[in-house]
Amino acid sequence: MEPLTAGAIAIGTVIATKALEKTGEKVGEALWDKTGKFLITLRKHSPHTVVAIEKAPSQALDYGKAVLEVESAAIAHPEVNQAVQELVAEASANPPLNYAQALREIKEAVEKSQLQYTPTFIQNIQKAINAAQTQAIDQRNSTFNI
Repeated sequence: MEPLTAGAIAIGTVIATKALEKTGEKVGEALWDKTGKFLITLRKHSPHTVVAIEKAPSQALDYGKAVLEVESAAIAHPEVNQAVQELVAEASANPPLNYAQALREIKEAVEKSQLQYTPTFIQNIQKAINAAQTQAIDQRNSTFNI
């Protein structure tokens, strides 16, 4: 997967997971663990990016800049790359309920930014959104041990 896409999906997953947590909804334990591992690993190499991500959505996040910073950290540090890949794999297999919306917001923000992104990046984000929408599962009566 293209690093920019993986970074965007990782950020979208964190945002989606945080939003569910604030509303009192549960997320799967594996997704929760991978999100935490990603943030802890990224904090070691890019603490300001983690602070910005954690403040979203109450404070506006420059998604384009955040995606580039996650990509840079993933390229420079194999442990960040591994944490990103694990989070992306878990989010793809077990997306949070609001995952597609979080990815849509990132895609729209990136398209509006002045930074140039490849059409492939935008197409990959759209594929992730489509996959998240088709995997929407009614989890209201499910139980998760966290």
